[in-house]
Amino acid sequence: MILKVARLGHPVLRKVAAPIPPDQITSPEIQQFIDDMIETMYEYDGAGLAAPQVHVSRQIVIMEVKGHPRYPNASIPLTVYINPEITPLTEEMVEDWEGCLSVPGLRGRVPRYNKIRLQAYDRQGNRLDIVVEGFHARVIQHECDHVQGKVYLDRMRSMESLTFIEEFMKYGRHE
Repeated sequence: MILKVARLGHPVLRKVAAPIPPDQITSPEIQQFIDDMIETMYEYDGAGLAAPQVHVSRQIVIMEVKGHPRYPNASIPLTVYINPEITPLTEEMVEDWEGCLSVPGLRGRVPRYNKIRLQAYDRQGNRLDIVVEGFHARVIQHECDHVQGKVYLDRMRSMESLTFIEEFMKYGRHE
């Protein structure tokens, strides 16, 4: 089932989401919700989606990037992270463009840690502990911000790069 996406201004996007008890991860309800999130992400052509973005204040994030025209050189397999915890592994931050299904029509430059450690559960309830960098680290940080009540606008150093997507496409990526 395709879910309705919450837009900036809805209170669910500003709350810290509740963790999922590990023994509930494989429940039919959580598994169906994850399937619905995946279907919704595909419908809206997103690179990722967090549960608060579909009006559910729980710590679930999903992502997938393959053959995506906005990210032609990126590849992230379909992944589900539950109760994610991020630890930066470098002080190095890279600023790049981001958009969000909950902030439709806009893009802005956002600094993100280039290398992170992610600890979470997968959809089968297995504990994950991975290290990622570059674009993959950016997508994880963006989606995990949502379960902490943050959106990419909160991370921007300056609003000068904030642009409507139409102007972004028309005038190019101004640094």
